[in-house]
Amino acid sequence: MDKRNETRTITVRKVKIGGDAPVTVQSMCNTKTWNVEATLDQIRAFQAAGCDIVRLAVPDVRSAEALEKIRERTEMPLVADIHFDYKLALMAAERGIDKIRINPGNIGGEDHVKAVADACRVKHIPIRIGVNAGSLEKPLLAKYGHPCAEAMVESARSHMEMLERVGFEDICLSLKTSSVPLTIACYRLAAEVFPYPLHLGVTETGTEYNGIIQSAVGIGTLLSEGIGNTIRVSLTADPVKEVTAGVAILKAAGLRKGGVKFVSCPTCGRTEIDLIGLATEVEKRVSTLKKDITVAVMGCVVNGPGEAREADYGIAGGVEKGLIFKKGEIVGTYPYDRLLDVLMDMIENDR
Repeated sequence: MDKRNETRTITVRKVKIGGDAPVTVQSMCNTKTWNVEATLDQIRAFQAAGCDIVRLAVPDVRSAEALEKIRERTEMPLVADIHFDYKLALMAAERGIDKIRINPGNIGGEDHVKAVADACRVKHIPIRIGVNAGSLEKPLLAKYGHPCAEAMVESARSHMEMLERVGFEDICLSLKTSSVPLTIACYRLAAEVFPYPLHLGVTETGTEYNGIIQSAVGIGTLLSEGIGNTIRVSLTADPVKEVTAGVAILKAAGLRKGGVKFVSCPTCGRTEIDLIGLATEVEKRVSTLKKDITVAVMGCVVNGPGEAREADYGIAGGVEKGLIFKKGEIVGTYPYDRLLDVLMDMIENDR
């Protein structure tokens, strides 16, 4: 991987974004923020899945008022998502929010921007400027004809300068589109011209399957180039799945360690066991373990023994049976119907 792009650092509660800080995973609650119990339940689910930062929609006064109660009952860094009404951002700042996401262009002029920036400065609250291709300003659409990287970066620059003119530089930027190639182009250009940390994401990607694929390509490409400091996988699905997908993308990019790494081979005509069924069940069982290990399930004798030996624990299939490995050593040969239980007993009972 290339060296990570150099940026300034912001702090969201105790979590750092940018500089040499680890890349973080975010998601957004789909509960009504004023429903404090439901929102806290979802925050706890996010945390258990590996989320680092949680965003909350604040579309009205009732939601803004609920932030204080939520803040009292969780240590997770919380971001208020604000549009149009700058007074909601002021309320969020007073009620313990850790970061505010706004579009400075839609909250009513520079006097409102200054009011929000002043409140955030006092409380040491960073602001994320969120630029979205779907709400690009009409003058920029007229100038460029359509959303493009140059238009998105120009929009981000104009919003950024509104904050900089009032002396506020505790900033994070996002430039999201529903096109993977355009998203990549936007962030590449932004990384060249802005000193601020970048929040990566491909927006409006659709349901779980398609959304994860598009996000993995878009976010993964940028991360592999050293671009990006925090990520959100946007899915039309249970938002907890955004977290698990985000964590998986960071692990695949070599940017997050810990937990179980699961390896299994594709099926082919040499396979003599129900590899799909066995691998699916092993992956399900090990996914809940809090161990920093690699587990391999391989289907045949070509690559299986070698891959299994490289893992902490592994199975290499044979004809209705398989070898079980531990730390590179063969533990024994077992019939197919015992492979899962023997493997799991060994993993769960090892210290």
